[in-house]
Amino acid sequence: MTEFDSDEPDYAERIAGHSDVHQDAWIRTLEDMAAMAEELEAEGWDVITIASGDTATENPDVGQTDRFGLVYVIPGNKAAEFEPAFEAGTWPQYKVFRQEVSNRVFIVTQFLDPETETAILLAGTFEMRHAPGLIVTALEEDEMYTYVQKLDGTVVGTFRHEDYELFFPNAEKYRGYFDDEDGDADEPAAE
Repeated sequence: MTEFDSDEPDYAERIAGHSDVHQDAWIRTLEDMAAMAEELEAEGWDVITIASGDTATENPDVGQTDRFGLVYVIPGNKAAEFEPAFEAGTWPQYKVFRQEVSNRVFIVTQFLDPETETAILLAGTFEMRHAPGLIVTALEEDEMYTYVQKLDGTVVGTFRHEDYELFFPNAEKYRGYFDDEDGDADEPAAE
């Protein structure tokens, strides 16, 4: 049995200690997304805003598929709004707005289809400690994806991204993250 030092806070205590900070960051993220939507609408775009119920990083080493990227789980009513817009567009442009707070990423991705003048804004948050596998895969494949799915796992849209560094600045520091002989993760290289 593992012995824990009572002077060191456990994971739950650390999370609880950051809960107000994370809640404030999430509120700011949603406010930023609303402001972006207003600007785009003022320019004549049709805008769909979606706050993910859950966002996860996924890589082929976990799960039952070879997919890799950010996975956004969205409510059914938002999926009904998202799906026809997604299918009508080609989505050649995207912009990423991110902030890292206490090792948690808060992100808004704008997916833009100039031909239909439609924008989909997707907000989410995830812990960086779960991201190294995805980052290493993105480095190896020189791309990554965004998957939008319903709670039951049905994928309602997939976006491909050639510029994964918009999502993970300084991704190169993760190269070699899993290179030691016993397969354990190494710490990212210092910047």
